[in-house]
Amino acid sequence: MLRVLSSPRRMCTGLTRRDLLQAGGLGMFGLNLENFLRLQSVQAAAAKQHTASGFGKAKRCIVLFLYGSPSQLETVDMKPKAPLEIRGMMQPIASNVPGLDVCEFMPEMAKIMDRLTVVRSIHHQHPIHGVAYAMTGIPSSDVGMELNPFDPAHHPYFGSVVEYLDRCRRKGRVAGFVQNVALPFAFSSQRSDQPLRAGPYGAFLGGAYHPLWAEFIGEGTKLLTKSRPGFSFTGKDPYLGCTPDSHFRAAATRPLPELSVDRLDRRRTLLEQFDQSRRDGEQTPPSRSLPKFQETDFSLISSPKVSEALDVRLETRETRELYGMTLFGQASLAARRMLEAGTKLVSVFWDEFGLAGDAWDTHANLFPRMKDQLLPSWDKAYAGLILDLERRGMLDDTLVVCISEHGRSPKLNNAPGGGRDHWARAYSALFAGGGMARGKVVGATDKHAGDVSERPVSPKDILATMYSTLGIDPHTRIPGRDGRPVPLVPEESEVVTEMLA
Repeated sequence: MLRVLSSPRRMCTGLTRRDLLQAGGLGMFGLNLENFLRLQSVQAAAAKQHTASGFGKAKRCIVLFLYGSPSQLETVDMKPKAPLEIRGMMQPIASNVPGLDVCEFMPEMAKIMDRLTVVRSIHHQHPIHGVAYAMTGIPSSDVGMELNPFDPAHHPYFGSVVEYLDRCRRKGRVAGFVQNVALPFAFSSQRSDQPLRAGPYGAFLGGAYHPLWAEFIGEGTKLLTKSRPGFSFTGKDPYLGCTPDSHFRAAATRPLPELSVDRLDRRRTLLEQFDQSRRDGEQTPPSRSLPKFQETDFSLISSPKVSEALDVRLETRETRELYGMTLFGQASLAARRMLEAGTKLVSVFWDEFGLAGDAWDTHANLFPRMKDQLLPSWDKAYAGLILDLERRGMLDDTLVVCISEHGRSPKLNNAPGGGRDHWARAYSALFAGGGMARGKVVGATDKHAGDVSERPVSPKDILATMYSTLGIDPHTRIPGRDGRPVPLVPEESEVVTEMLA
């Protein structure tokens, strides 16, 4: 029987031998396992002929996830003719694609829009911070699930599925290099006022398919005070700027640095959650990638090649400054280095730092935060990544996805500095390389960017398209928690062919 990570019940087809025997597939027709798997391969090859033209164009992928959700109205779907309470205070500038204006604080990205596809018509029914909903096949979610990574209803993260299927193709053997990496630190671990958030974990595939988390080594250069009712944080935020000696290392391979009492308390909380979850029999998202550390080849994870790839200090000053000396910029650079070293998928999260309600969650102080904290760093990092991939000959076969969990409300609220609240009825995302079209806009919204008016696209359609470009049939099924086949995305999901070259 095919064994994947010593699991005799699970097969990469999404069925178990018992399932097949019960269905009569093997017993009635004498179809042995070897022939069944060969048949699956033939069926998959036939399916490719009917799949969108971009199938398999990407050899690797970088996911840039802007947690908290940027406003479509202050980025790539501006409405300058709308009333002031809708359009806000920022002005559009022309990009190098006729008719595709961007925010005035995105001058570097304006120069590279001819390399991108912008999708303006993503929508769904869950206006919550749903990383799990946006990046897994789970058909629905709620706040309770998003604040509980251990909920058994969760589905595995996109990167976890890619790694799992890659290992299936290798008949259970580990690849020659780590295949699923996340930066800049364990997700939602750098704030102390709320529990861990769900999303980038292996779920029912098991802890071996959590991403290998990096650890940020360095510090910020700009002191900042953040506050919300009942909580405050004062410190140097590396997303605003980081020191030249800043770099990353694999969190599971090196001893912990000296911790402040604050950080130690947060780390202890993470470990306590891990221990409790293990006692409860659930898979957990530990801060130090412990299941992966245990279940994959230790020599692979601890390889000097991994440490070297994560060490952005080995790059020239010019290249580092191309991305910007910020946490997001340097993490994006590390992602490119990991791909060059052999990783298939790297996720870079613009995460909360200091307290919850941070990052792109702009309920208040929208305009100063976008102008001074968010747009400049994103503009520099994203443009630098695309240009660097291009000059290295990597862009055509590297899928770059810049996405979030939802958008922001069309009408400004009355918060100090202006603010926009959660809005899932219409928002935008950016795509480049790996079979994506260039200089194209897919979909449209109404005059207030509040509802989709043309070519509605769901987050599951986006995932289906991402799977397809990586050569994975999005309607593949994998074994769920009880061994029964679970689709990667809901059955109604479709590849968005308009996005493809």
